[in-house]
Parts: sequence; structure tokens; C-alpha cells
Amino acid sequence: MGVKSVLSRPLASYVVHRDQQWQRDPVGTQLRTLQQLTTTAAATTAFGRDHDLPPAATPAAFARQVPVRDYEGLKPYFDRTQAGEADVLWPGRPLYLAKTSGTTSGTKYIPITPDSIGNHIDGAKDALLHYVHRTGRSRFLDGKLIFLSGSPELELHHGIRTGRLSGIANHHVPAYLRRNQLPSYSTNVIEDWETKLERIVDETLGKKMTLISGIPPWVQMYFDRLTARTGQLVKDIFPDFNLFVYGGVNFEPYRAKLFESIGRPVNSIELFPASEGFLAFQDEPGNPGLLLLLNSGIFFEFVPAERFFEPDAPRLTIAEVELDRQYAVVLTSNAGLWAYSLGDTVRFVSLRPHRVVVTGRIKHFLSAFGEHVIGEEVEYALREAMAQFPEVEVIEFTVAPLVSDEPATPSRHEWLVEFARSPQDAAAFAAALDLALRRRNSYYEDLRKGNILVPLQLTPLPAGAFQRYMKSLGRLGGQNKVPRLGNDRKVAEGLLQ
Repeated sequence: MGVKSVLSRPLASYVVHRDQQWQRDPVGTQLRTLQQLTTTAAATTAFGRDHDLPPAATPAAFARQVPVRDYEGLKPYFDRTQAGEADVLWPGRPLYLAKTSGTTSGTKYIPITPDSIGNHIDGAKDALLHYVHRTGRSRFLDGKLIFLSGSPELELHHGIRTGRLSGIANHHVPAYLRRNQLPSYSTNVIEDWETKLERIVDETLGKKMTLISGIPPWVQMYFDRLTARTGQLVKDIFPDFNLFVYGGVNFEPYRAKLFESIGRPVNSIELFPASEGFLAFQDEPGNPGLLLLLNSGIFFEFVPAERFFEPDAPRLTIAEVELDRQYAVVLTSNAGLWAYSLGDTVRFVSLRPHRVVVTGRIKHFLSAFGEHVIGEEVEYALREAMAQFPEVEVIEFTVAPLVSDEPATPSRHEWLVEFARSPQDAAAFAAALDLALRRRNSYYEDLRKGNILVPLQLTPLPAGAFQRYMKSLGRLGGQNKVPRLGNDRKVAEGLLQ
């Protein structure tokens, strides 16, 4: 056992003990966080003065003064910050601007301040330390670690370093891990994903890889290239590989294909990172819930998803949430985000401590016929159907409405699926999908019963369809994700073309 793995154990014990302290008083922890944020920014920032932000605000007083807004709603302040103006949303100027693609706002520039950078870095580090403490396994720290990410090359925007969050985080990898880290900087800055992937394969073959991290579909591309190059399974290429770290999308649709590529099960840790903040991580192996980080400079509010678009929608604190309800996440943080709608939805699976599962995007839903199907429901339906058809492996999928004005061609949902292995009976697989969704979503069931919708249409896509579509958008690789579903046919038509 190497020095890193040995020294990580007492550090892991300390971190877990520290986190248990704030877990015992989640309500008080969150109230103190809000009061620290409002006291810091009330009189010293343009936003605080514009909103008469009360110092040491209570949640109720804060909600009265600051409405929930998304990036577009706060864009005038973000624009001023991006232009180099100080003391706009948070005292001083940001340390970085995290550049990310928005579905409605185009490119977004999210500030990362000297106060908030620790949230991003410590979240991922603490996730690994919790794993070490819970399992006693730390040998992965002695091998090579790969983080499939965006380019770490940063540009200057009015004197503020700007780039992808994964690239920014790359500059803050602890020195004791940097010696183990792959790929090299020269490879990591390659913008073309396919070229970069080939170089990553070159650099990692023959190395003692122990940890691999990235968004599942892009990790799958890496595994496919490794196998194409060597003719071997990943377990034979990297016999010491034993920990997979991922986030950004639900792992379940990719699990079967990834583990088939590896050739054996490996342990995994799920993260909940965003450009706006590192929100949660899987603190117990095997427990699907992600520990919500209530003591990391973020004050959380939760809006019941079914009421999110109402003008008087309630804003609940951590003291008021319930199990098994869908909530839209709203953040206030030391990055200068104020009642910011993250766009993600979660469901609490534990309240002692507070753990969530990520269920989708508040704007990514399918309700062309009033059914309001969300990401978690289509992922559940796919998982249920695949359990009945064990030969099936799915690379990627999305769901869109097929709206018809012709009585002879009724309306339905269209599932566009790229299979690694297709069902032997496609019609039966489609029927299983349809039935699973009917069981999961009562509105969809009512529409099917009333023949307003007919059984879904399954449209298999050729190999590489999703990769070609993402490449056509300039969004292949890195942290980019395909929407699971949409209320229009924009993604569907792009794929079919």
C-alpha cells in the first residue's frame, strides 16, 4: 500500500466526522448559511442594494425581497460581472467565469468567486474520502486517475479567466494527485473530441489505471476506442481499474453496456456537479441517494415541480421538504447567485440525512398532450422494459411528441433509441415501454385509456446517430448531454436528419 492510500484514511475519517456535525442540525446550518450570505452582500453589492437585501435575513424575509429567476432573469447582473465590474452580485470580482451551454440562454457565464471555488473542489475530493472511509478501499489513490473533461485552457474576459468548469477544476487538482493524473495537459487542451480521445487512448494504454471519471456516454466512447485498438475488454486492459466516478446523467441506461465493456462490476460514486455549484455526492456505496451539501456556501430552496411555473409557487426550505415529491432546485450562494433556478429537479429519498436523487430538468418534460412526463419516468420505463428483455443494450435515447391532425394517424410519443443490441421482438419491447410508462405516470395512463394517445412509436437509430448529432452542434464530448425528452421535436428532427 502506497503513502497516499495510507494517509488518506485518517483524513477520510476526519472529513466524515466533520460532515456528521452539520448533518445533526441541517435547519440551523442552512439558516446560518443564508444569514452569512445576506450579511456579506446586503450593503456591499449592487444586487443587495437594488433588492434592499436584509442582513442576516430569515428565509421568509429573503423570499419577499428576492424573486426566483433563471439565468435570463439575472442576465443584466451577469453581463455587468462579465464586463469586469466589481461588487455586482458578490463583493469583488469573480475568480473565474464558468462557460456553459444553456438550452434557452445560449452560452452562459457563471461566476466562480474566491469564496465559492472551494465548493467545487472540496465536493469531489470529499466524495472520494467518504468512499475511502465507508469501504476501507484506498489503493486507487496509488494508481493512475483519469478525468475525461473539457479543455483546461482558459481565456481572459475583461481580466477574468474563463473556461469550462471541468477545465477550471483541472487547475485545482491537489498536487499529491496531479502526478497520478491523466491525460497530459497537451492532450487535455485538444478541442476536437475524437482527436482528443485517440490521444487519451495512446497515453493510457499500458498504464496502471485505477480510477476513471466522466459522463457515462463519453466514458463509453473511451472504452469502445480501447477495445477497438486492443481487441480486449477493459478489465484485461486495466486489471487494476476498480472505481468509476460519474455525474451529469442517470447512470442506469448506460450501466449494462458499460459493465459489458469492462467485463466485470466495479464500484462507482455518483456526483451532482453543476457550473453553479457542487450540490451533492453519493456518500454511501450502494445507496442511490446523494448527500446534499448543506454546509458549503449554498442556501437551498425547493419549489414543488408541479407548481414551479405558478406566480405564487411556494419556496420551501430544507425544514419543509417531504420524501418522494418532485422539487425544482433554487440556489443562493457565495458565487453571487440569488434565488437562482438551477433547472434541475430532485426527489428526496432520505431526510436523516438529506439525500436526493436527480430526476430531470424542469424545462425538459413532455406535456404536448397534458401528460407532463419527466426524465425520471422515461428512464424508469426504459429500465423496466430492459429488465424484461435482457438481450437489449441501449447507447442513448430521447423521447418526443408526434402530434397529428389526421384521424387516420393518431398522436403518440416517439422513442428514438440507438441500440448497442436491439430487442429480438421490437414490437413487444415497445409495448413493454408503453406499459411501464402508463404505470408510472397517471396522466399518460388516462390519455392512453381515452385513446387520445395510441401506443408509442419505437424508432431505432443507426449506430453513431447521437454522436453525429452532437458533433453537428459542436457539443461532442466533455460535459455535454443529450436531453432525455422535449416538448417539441427539435432534437428528434435533428437526429432523424
